Amino acid sequence: MAQQLLMPKATAVWLVDNTALSFDQIATFCKLHPLEVKAIADGESAQGIKGLDPISTGQLSREEIARAEGNPYHKLKLSEPKVRVPESKRKGPRYTPVSKRQDRPNAILWLVRNHPELKDAQISRLVGTTKSTIEQIRERTHWNSANLAPMDPVTLGLCSQIDLDLEVERASKGRPLPTAAELGATLEAARETEKLPYSTDVEEEKEIDADAVFAKLKSLKSATPDEDEDERF
Repeated sequence: MAQQLLMPKATAVWLVDNTALSFDQIATFCKLHPLEVKAIADGESAQGIKGLDPISTGQLSREEIARAEGNPYHKLKLSEPKVRVPESKRKGPRYTPVSKRQDRPNAILWLVRNHPELKDAQISRLVGTTKSTIEQIRERTHWNSANLAPMDPVTLGLCSQIDLDLEVERASKGRPLPTAAELGATLEAARETEKLPYSTDVEEEKEIDADAVFAKLKSLKSATPDEDEDERF
């Protein structure tokens, strides 16, 4: 595993403030642009970032810094770490504690039913089992098939939800979309649902004739005797 500089920008801040290294040397070591290092020196960038001493973290030696200060063409090199942590490589199925191994068939049954898109190799990585066991559970030829009950492997602690989601996402890539028959009944088109009922029994509003209304009122008024005439009799 290649060594990587911790907190490059914070390291650049410290080198700018505490050494006489050139901008190009700091930029090359911290994998920054020289103009960005110049902006740090001018106070235009990395404001509020506390410098990280690469000597105290064991990433640079004082001798290496002094050598680079004396030679502007010298490129800083990371110090060899005192302790090397081996890179973890997992080969084969995931290790499952003895106390949880009896739950693996139930977890496999749950995965087979709820995520049929998963391949045997993916199920094997998730719960730490063999392909032969997965096939037996798929074909219901497992010796304990009658007593198996599907159980979520995340709940059982056999895998994490992140690992499960990752495997499901990988299995779903390139999978054809479900057909209408697989989806079942679908919603009707909007143009069908937006049609409002229409009844022929509803009479349309007739346009009002103002002249006819006033003529009718005049005829009624002429047919009614005046109040003065009623008082004379």
